[in-house]
Amino acid sequence: MLIDKSLKGYIFEASTGNPTPGGGSVAALAGSLGSALTQMVGNLTFDKDSFNLLDDETKKQLQENFKVLKDKMDILSIIIDEDSKAFDGVMLAFQMPKNTENEKKARIEAIQEGYKHALEVPLKCAKECLEVLRLQLLFASYGNKNAITDVGVGALLAYSGLEGALLNVRINLLSIKDVDYKSKINNEMNTIFEEGNKIREEVLKIVYERLSK
Repeated sequence: MLIDKSLKGYIFEASTGNPTPGGGSVAALAGSLGSALTQMVGNLTFDKDSFNLLDDETKKQLQENFKVLKDKMDILSIIIDEDSKAFDGVMLAFQMPKNTENEKKARIEAIQEGYKHALEVPLKCAKECLEVLRLQLLFASYGNKNAITDVGVGALLAYSGLEGALLNVRINLLSIKDVDYKSKINNEMNTIFEEGNKIREEVLKIVYERLSK
């Protein structure tokens, strides 16, 4: 499994001519690292004097966000490998026989279903990265100031994972013929992209403001 490789081994695999790990897998890795960095900030924030001075509701929310970030990191770590297998269905479908009309029809349907599955994995990745960004916002405002740049790097990674995953959704969507399905996915992508971009800008604005004080 890719997730079990050393960092050096994964980077090497990404540099080869092999189709995996590709951009989708790397996008999931970026998102998981973004979550990991924010958890580091949490660990450097809790039990500090500045944290103890916060109101109870803010402290509780930071701790809850911290726990969810761990869940998101674990999910994105799984997607690192899931994405590498997502296109397998399409490849198998293309190998199906096409000698008769029924075989041709079955093959086309299988190809279409394969493309849908192939885009659902990176779409899930984008959603998880968006959730990471949402969770990071509070750490930007209240996380340990000495680790504020780590919040910024984490947000950049989470957003890179989000947009990178959406690129993989888009390329698979080009091969799908179901107009209603394409419209639904396009609307979903636009919503994720717009919110993700907005939160990224908010987080970085807070980071730079705290750096200037």
